[in-house]
Amino acid sequence: MDIVVHEARVVDGGGGPGYLADVGIERGRITEIAGPGRLSGKRSIDADGLVLAPGFIDMHAHSDLQILAAPDHTAKVSQGVTLEVIGQDGLSYAPVDEATLATVRAQIAGWNDDPPGFDWNWRSVAEYLDRLDTGIAANAAYLVPQGTLRLLCVGYDDRAATDAELDRMREVLARSLDEGAFGMSSGLTYTPGMYADTGELAALCEVVAARGGFYSPHHRSYGAGALAAYAEMIEISRITGCPLHLAHATMNFSVNKGRAADLLSMLDEALAGGCDISLDTYPYLPGSTSLHALLPSWAMEGGVAATLERLRDPAQRARIRVVLEEEGSDGCHGVPVEWDTIEINGVRRADNAHLVGRTVAEAARAAGQQPTEFYFDVLVSEELGSSCLMHVGHEENVQAIMRHRVHTGGSDGLLVGARPHPRAWGTFPRYLGHYVRELGVLGLEECVQHLTARAADRLGLTDRGRVREGFAADLVLFDPETVSDTATFDEPRQQAVGIPYVLVNGVPVIDEGHRTDALPGRALRKPTRTPS
Repeated sequence: MDIVVHEARVVDGGGGPGYLADVGIERGRITEIAGPGRLSGKRSIDADGLVLAPGFIDMHAHSDLQILAAPDHTAKVSQGVTLEVIGQDGLSYAPVDEATLATVRAQIAGWNDDPPGFDWNWRSVAEYLDRLDTGIAANAAYLVPQGTLRLLCVGYDDRAATDAELDRMREVLARSLDEGAFGMSSGLTYTPGMYADTGELAALCEVVAARGGFYSPHHRSYGAGALAAYAEMIEISRITGCPLHLAHATMNFSVNKGRAADLLSMLDEALAGGCDISLDTYPYLPGSTSLHALLPSWAMEGGVAATLERLRDPAQRARIRVVLEEEGSDGCHGVPVEWDTIEINGVRRADNAHLVGRTVAEAARAAGQQPTEFYFDVLVSEELGSSCLMHVGHEENVQAIMRHRVHTGGSDGLLVGARPHPRAWGTFPRYLGHYVRELGVLGLEECVQHLTARAADRLGLTDRGRVREGFAADLVLFDPETVSDTATFDEPRQQAVGIPYVLVNGVPVIDEGHRTDALPGRALRKPTRTPS
């Protein structure tokens, strides 16, 4: 055998108690599991009390570009992530044409950057997955982004799709799923995906369901309209039969403090009625997104150039200001903005670097400006390329939702910017250290199941997410007594402790706590299922 892990405490992902064993690996697969001391191989790793678990599956990642542009990818593999689900929140880089790609690159530069000289040598989902196969650190599964799909087939107009446009969206979606995508995502507080009504989304979900995929929406509100937004997604799942995976499911803003039970009751009722539903969360209170995402959707119609034109127009600024401050924009989840909760954490211009780490309210006071006017000026200066933290979460909601039986883990981590959210580096060790060892919110075996097998089941993977003979050797060894996130909001790019070994397809990417130069990951492709 190529590698044998000796005397590991195997927590296999199935939820049962751990057990001591040797685990043998050959040609990227787990070939044998035997009693302690019984196996030998070319290389031995002495577990010495470490837990051996399946590699963690990040069900909500934003590594679509950085996994290629910065392939070291230490942020993810160092915390035990061996598979990421990308193409999230309805905006990513395939399927596209030239014009669509240019628009998406500009719109989500705050998420992923837009590095000069990068080779954009794909347009279809198949071509993008082929590009990933040229060498990445962790495995990747792709979701077709509904906002990008709408941009390609409809454009950036705030209107219903015509019958012909809907037919084309369904056709391109079907082809993208057949090329290996696992389902479809939406970002229904982001333009242009949010311009789709329930009927349009249901028509697309019919295609996803027919091909055995799932729908992963960032729904229309996590604030004032949160429960209604969840209900809309559940109804789409019910009428189409499309499995539903709720992205970064939570209840945020002051209007939802202590209301996780309302969401969970709704989920339990839908599950009892036969709906196939799962969800993911990150174990932090603040959220993170592009700074321009707070704008009302009508202000973003037409794309980046049209938005900037509005922001330079005093009359349009006045109109937008009323929506932000008094009414609550749809981009800000229907809640009037509170500028002391919005922290700038990433800028592209060097002369704006002093804004990083300050709330909009703080920075505006220092500049002697009214906060909303200051916000507009930053967006124009940055050409919408900045990002922010939104300090709007509630600990009791976070803990209640992570206990649910359909819960999985997702980082929602952005990897770029001066101070990215620490969840990009710390999500999975934070689950194991803070919420398992320190608080006891989840048991160890239970938490591992959430982060591995349950996620693999949602993806329909039959050879990952568990420590079993014949399964892919995506594995993590961690010390349950010391594993911890060290990334903070002030110092977010800090490697976790207590995770000395991580293997992707049987190849060490973290070895004795250090990143190797290996790039053994690949794009996973969902097997094609022909509609009946």
